[in-house]
Amino acid sequence: MGTLGKAREAPRKPSHGCRAAPKARLEAKPANSPFPSHPSLAQITQFRVMVSLGHLAKGASLDDLIDSCIQSFDADGNLCRRNHLLQVVLTMHRIIISSAELLRKVVTLYKDALAKNSPGLCLKICYFVRYWITEFWVMFKMDASLTDTMEEFQELVKAKGEELHCRLIDTTQINARDWSRKLTQRIKSNTSKKRKVSLLFDHLEPEELSEHLTYLEFKSFRRISFSDYQNYLVNSCVKENPTMERSIALCNGISQWVQLMVLSRPTPQLRAEVFIKFIQVAQKLHQLQNFNTLMAVIGGLCHSSISRLKETSSHVPHEINKVLGEMTELLSSSRNYDNYRRAYGECTDFKIPILGVHLKDLISLYEAMPDYLEDGKVNVHKLLALYNHISELVQLQEVAPPLEANKDLVHLLTLSLDLYYTEDEIYELSYAREPRNHRAPSVFKNYDHDQDGYISQEEFEKIAASFPFSFCVMDKDREGLISRDEITAYFMRASSIYSKLGLGFPHNFQETTYLKPTFCDNCAGFLWGVIKQGYRCKGNKYSESR
Repeated sequence: MGTLGKAREAPRKPSHGCRAAPKARLEAKPANSPFPSHPSLAQITQFRVMVSLGHLAKGASLDDLIDSCIQSFDADGNLCRRNHLLQVVLTMHRIIISSAELLRKVVTLYKDALAKNSPGLCLKICYFVRYWITEFWVMFKMDASLTDTMEEFQELVKAKGEELHCRLIDTTQINARDWSRKLTQRIKSNTSKKRKVSLLFDHLEPEELSEHLTYLEFKSFRRISFSDYQNYLVNSCVKENPTMERSIALCNGISQWVQLMVLSRPTPQLRAEVFIKFIQVAQKLHQLQNFNTLMAVIGGLCHSSISRLKETSSHVPHEINKVLGEMTELLSSSRNYDNYRRAYGECTDFKIPILGVHLKDLISLYEAMPDYLEDGKVNVHKLLALYNHISELVQLQEVAPPLEANKDLVHLLTLSLDLYYTEDEIYELSYAREPRNHRAPSVFKNYDHDQDGYISQEEFEKIAASFPFSFCVMDKDREGLISRDEITAYFMRASSIYSKLGLGFPHNFQETTYLKPTFCDNCAGFLWGVIKQGYRCKGNKYSESR
């Protein structure tokens, strides 16, 4: 992406400095490895930076932070001290103040310096603004309010006849051709491989398919800039954040594509073969350390539209189900994604994180720490912690994937993933492949543990508590046990009455991916997860945890 320029000179992991040779394969560390007993590099880096900030690390007024940034430059415009604070303030200031407001404060300082006849301070202020323009030019391209404030500053400087100052704060250097080059950098594509690719899925081996999915994922991931992460923090969602929306859309598209490829096959045996192939794709994605696409593929295979296919699953070998179980455990949200975090932390070189997990971490950190301390000072520790977390994600964009991609395959795969189906259409296809078995309702099966065809009155009351009707006569023979036929009649009677009343069942739940922090309307708990975190009623948008 290259959106930060020198801002990326922030401390980075040593492993990010070397690029893997083309076609090399990376072996992911086992997910059950123990946590390292020593502090992480990010923790060590943050400690060192906090020490370098001195008294400011304990909190500082916004004016003190701005003044410290301005004093980072000498009379010739060179940085005369380490630029940690400068980087943190320019990248993270929007947590506490807009960019336009920050620039207005700087302009006020410039006016005061003029009034006090302090040409040296005026020059340093212009050096500071020049650094801001040069290193964070995207802000000036995307923020209209900041652009307008900058134009007002330029008019002020021009009116004072300060030619050198005018040159320093000139924004015409942000030329579309020169400056957009960083945005259009692409990872290497191999165009020498020419072949006919009519049936993409059938003609690609799992390794080749996983590589091209990783190529697409990395292209999407590297478009997310530092500013995008800031926007997400400020807005607490990805709306009006196109790069993040595209990343999430790609993840959901892959998950849907996996489901549709399985459901496209007419027989259980053929569907099982597709299922097995996607498990092999998942294994290759794990080896490539592409956790985000791995989550999408496993999420698709574990989706209820697929997991309900009992006839299909009967043709899936035990060893394949074992691998699926291991993958599911690796990506499980239990203990705050403990297994994933352990595996991810032990990976080196190229890797693609599960974006949703790290966005959740950002939101948690953002909400847990106050913007200001009790004495009204800016919480510099919070700014630094958020800066380090985002920097670590942005730095991953510098390490290209160890693979080469065929542009024809990439294009065809992109088209395949753009096909959109609603949840209703996917479920319709699932039930068309393997219709419901009304003789053995799953709700009954879940409570009939000994499979004798009966459940107790107490167990039935647990089921009935989930539904707003209790007007059907149960246990007609009064033996204290309720048969399968009786509970089936109960639900059919309830459905009929609600239909006649024009009510229907009160909720029509579907698995849903929430794009912002959401809480269960039933238990008030946070809907944990990255994709398909819970269920939402199509009618009244009532949300419920899985």
